[in-house]
Amino acid sequence: MAENVDYNEIVKDHFFNPRNVGEIKDADGVGTVGNPTCGDIMTIYIKIKDNKIDEIKFKTFGCAAAIASTSMATEMVKGKTLEEAEKLTRADVANELGGLPAVKMHCSNLAADALKKAIEDYRNKKKK
Repeated sequence: MAENVDYNEIVKDHFFNPRNVGEIKDADGVGTVGNPTCGDIMTIYIKIKDNKIDEIKFKTFGCAAAIASTSMATEMVKGKTLEEAEKLTRADVANELGGLPAVKMHCSNLAADALKKAIEDYRNKKKK
């Protein structure tokens, strides 16, 4: 890690041991977001069963906070209804991680935004 940022143990755990990493080839919804300022890019893949997030995976290219945030976000919404998952806020992710350094708060924004885009993608596909 080239960053000179002090992360807590929860963030470090989700960075060194991220949950739900990978890609779902036949995903029901896919959401990709990026932050041109820092270069972080993340994609969240979801499979829906009975209006619930049955499976969720992610790929993140970014800093420790970006990877930890996406890992935590996927854990927080797995098994939840789409409506519950859509309520996930940037603050929820940061709080669940035990806080993020102020300069890294934008990373939790990306995780929540990618999830919302994946749900939106799923709904758009269902309409067609």
